[in-house]
Amino acid sequence: MNELLERLQRHFDVNNINVLKPGMTTLKIGKDSAEILIRELRDREGYTHLNFITCIDYIEDGIFTLVYMLHNYDSKHTLGVHVDIDREGEEMTSIHTLWAQAWTYQRELREMYGINFPGSPRLDEDFCLEGWDQIPPMRREFDTRAFSEERFGHREGRHSEVPRVHMKMELYPKRGGDEE
Repeated sequence: MNELLERLQRHFDVNNINVLKPGMTTLKIGKDSAEILIRELRDREGYTHLNFITCIDYIEDGIFTLVYMLHNYDSKHTLGVHVDIDREGEEMTSIHTLWAQAWTYQRELREMYGINFPGSPRLDEDFCLEGWDQIPPMRREFDTRAFSEERFGHREGRHSEVPRVHMKMELYPKRGGDEE
């Protein structure tokens, strides 16, 4: 594994290498080199399986970190490739030509975070959120509570319970305990 990491550092601008546990390492690469590095890992280093692509929202820093999890079956090693992109630019090179299932992850990231992957198939079609008209719901500035109260809070017969009181009165009335 050390040889691979040294090779990647020589040929790519790889940094923040973290061995999380035996068999799992993460590294960071710049946006412009990410697709080339990922192709290199697949074609020359045996990372033939794309586990998933996900996103971390660092709203305070104004970035998203895309995480590409790749697996090498021969070495039984998983490698997480982290790529920072601007929250406002929200665009990343598509890797759907490397792994067919990547377009599904990219489509989900488009809908949930608003990240664009130019050229990725069916990117503008609804994925999970049919008819969604709000900001992408996984972005940290999305107010889940306000959205829920606006959309669902006014339904007839709906009321809130204080969990501790509800459990004491309704679920366990004969148990006793801390009286208020």
